[in-house]
This record gives sequence, C-alpha cells and structure tokens, in this order.
Amino acid sequence: MREIDTRIITEKITAAARDSNIHLPPDVENALRAAAQTEKNPLGRSVLQKLIENAACARADGLPLCQDTGTCIVFAEIGQEIHFKGNFKEAVQRGVAAGYQNLRKSIVRDPLDRINTGDNTPAVIHAELAPGDKLRLRVLAKGGGAENKSALYMLRPTADKKEITAKITDTVRKAGAAACPPLILGIGLGGTFDTAPLLAKKALLRELGSRHPDDYYAGLETEILAEVNKLNIGPAGYGGKITALALHILASPCHIAALPLAVNIQCHAARHCEIVL
Repeated sequence: MREIDTRIITEKITAAARDSNIHLPPDVENALRAAAQTEKNPLGRSVLQKLIENAACARADGLPLCQDTGTCIVFAEIGQEIHFKGNFKEAVQRGVAAGYQNLRKSIVRDPLDRINTGDNTPAVIHAELAPGDKLRLRVLAKGGGAENKSALYMLRPTADKKEITAKITDTVRKAGAAACPPLILGIGLGGTFDTAPLLAKKALLRELGSRHPDDYYAGLETEILAEVNKLNIGPAGYGGKITALALHILASPCHIAALPLAVNIQCHAARHCEIVL
C-alpha cells in the first residue's frame, strides 16, 4: 500500500489550475500553426495567427489565454493500492481555490440565486479506480461559451453513420461563431443518458493529431471532421475550411434499445494538463 499526502495533491492542483490557464498545450498550439498554413480565407488565417500570437503573449506575460478561465474539471484515476493521508476531494478543492486566486471566478453556488462562490470552486471531480499505485489527474479548464453549445441526443438504435454525422454537424452549425472556433469536438457514443456526455468530455483530453486505436473509429473521425469543416464557419466565424481542428470519439457498450450521442464542444482555448503521482 502506497500513501500519498493530500497536501501534495493540493500543491499540484494549485499549479495546474493556474498554469493551464496561461500555457496553451503544445499539441493545440501545433494544430493552430498547421491550420494557419492551410486556411485559405484571409480573415480566417488572420484569426489563427492572432490566436498563436495570443498564446505567446499569455506565456510571456503570465496572463490568462482567455478571460473565461472556465469550470475546473478533474479526471482522477486512482490506483487501488493508494491510501490517502487526508481528504482527497477537499485537497482538490483547496488546490483549485488557490490556483484561481488571481484568475476570474466563474462558479455560482446555486443555478438560480447566481451568487458567485468567490474562488471558482467547487471543481467537478470524476474519479475512477485503476490497477496499481499511481494517481493520474487530468485537469481541464472548460469555458462556458462552448459548453453552452454542446448537446445530447438519444438516437434510435437503428441510427447509422449518416444520421450521426448529421446530428454532429447540425450541432456545430447551430453553435456558429458563439462557441469560439476553431473547435475541438469530443464525441461520446453509447453508454447511457449520463455516461455519453462524460465520454464526450473525456475525448477532449486526447492529444490532437493522435489516431484513434480502432481503425473504424479513426476513419469515422476523419469523415465527420471533413463534413464539419464543409460548414464554412471558419475561425471566429469569419468563414473558411478550419471550423474544427479535431474530432475525437469515445465509444461504449449500450442497451439494445438505445444509441446515445453526446457532442461536447471545446473552443480554441483547449486548456488542460496532466499530473501523475
């Protein structure tokens, strides 16, 4: 049995919450640079170049990439041979509160009274057990604009690739410029009403440019991404072929009578990082 002092978790989450809002992940920045080389629309290309410049300025000046510093979401894979010294969930929340000290606080205590909690907590924690004695924490700062344009569909089990593609492209079409393209699209297929959106959000954490391990889904990702980019929404909605930088699918077994489909939209400020203890 391995013991982890939760004070270490607080320290790591504090740094992750702060740094992920300032430093754009290399895979995302590389994808923006590649998109700037291929975008033909001058306005769209100019937007992509400004996003790259914005990332450099944020990194140099220690300022947030975007004024919306998001909901802090933590995916925790907890080795079953770990014993925590202290309260794990409280340690994460303390880390988020400290990390957001000089960042915008965007969380309200209740959906109807709209009183700000003042420290961007509570963070959303998704915890699952894993073999071994390692703790893997993936931290995602999820902006509200793109999240608001996400969607869940309970399709008939007879839905085919064409219908699934149409639902995804229609979701992106309705989002338009409001979701801050170029986008990253997380797609959850299967599971249940509650698990499909979780799959979709988890899919956003996959490295851009990586290939799905299943050849069928790798091909489907490529096909649907091509259809999304035919919408001509383009960077910041100015038109162009780069509406989305990537589309990632996570699939799960489901009931014979169901085919849940979740589309979680991520804006170009795809802020996330990983901690392994």
